Amino acid sequence: MSDRERKQERKQERSMKCGFIGLGSQGGSMARRMIDAGYPVTLWARRPESLQPYADTSAKTAASIAELGAQAEHVGICVVDDAGVQQVCDELIPAMQPGGCIVIHSTVHPQRCIKLAEQAAARGLALIDAPVSGGGGGAAAGTLTVMVGGDKAAVEAARPVFETFAGLIVHLGGVGAGQIAKLVNNAMMAANLAVAHFGLAAGTTLGVDRKELAELIKVSSGRSYGFEVYARLPTPSAFAHGAKLLAKDLRLLGETMGDDPSFKAFRDLTMPVLELALKP
Repeated sequence: MSDRERKQERKQERSMKCGFIGLGSQGGSMARRMIDAGYPVTLWARRPESLQPYADTSAKTAASIAELGAQAEHVGICVVDDAGVQQVCDELIPAMQPGGCIVIHSTVHPQRCIKLAEQAAARGLALIDAPVSGGGGGAAAGTLTVMVGGDKAAVEAARPVFETFAGLIVHLGGVGAGQIAKLVNNAMMAANLAVAHFGLAAGTTLGVDRKELAELIKVSSGRSYGFEVYARLPTPSAFAHGAKLLAKDLRLLGETMGDDPSFKAFRDLTMPVLELALKP
C-alpha cells in the first residue's frame, strides 16, 4: 500500500462518527484522545459540568443517550458499574442504527456483556467489551492497555479508535473475555497489595525500618507494581477509593468462578487488607 493510500485509509477511518459516555478521570481522557485524533465525537453526561472541559474542542454534545445513539456508529461506554452500563445500553441499543458498534470500557460482569451483546445483535449491532488498564494518566498519554473480547471483525473495525488512547491492544476471545482478563489482572493487583502489607508488617514487627525496607524491596526480587503503590501509602485507608474498586472486581471474579479454589486463595489473601483500607 502506498503512502497516499494509507493516508486515505486513515482519513476514511477517522470519518467514523463516534460517541462517548462516562467522562471521569479515565474516560474523559480517552474521549479527549479520540477528539484530538480527528474523530467526530458526540458526548453525553448526566451532569452538564462534565461537558465543560470539551467546550473548546470539535466535540458535539447530546441532550440524551438516545440522541447520541442516533448520531453515532461507534459508542464507547466508561461508566462505573454494571447498573450504569445496563442503564446506558437500555437507552442506547434501541437508538443506534444497524451496523453500529457499542464498546464497554467499564469493568463489569462478563455475563453482563454477553447478554448485552445478544440484545445488540437482535438490533443489528455489534457489542464488544474492552476494559482498560492504566488510569487517567495512561489515557491522557495514549498508553492504556485495552483487553478486548468480541467478534474479530468488530474488534478490527474498532481498533483504529482504540489506537488513539492505547499503547497495547490485546484481543482475548469472544465477548466477555476482556472482562475476565481485567478481573484476573485486578485480583492479582489486590494480591500484590496484600503481600506488600503483610511483608512490610513482618519487617517492622521484627524491628526493621519500614521506609528503608520498602526502598530495598523496590529494587529486589520481592518488588511489584502493587508493592510500589502500597509502599507510598501513609496508611491503608489512603487507598480507600482503589480498595473499593478492587473489592468490587474481586466480587465479580468470585461470581464468575464460583467455588474454584484459585478464587478462594485470592479472596482469603486479599479481603482482609481491602477491608482494612475501607475501614472508616
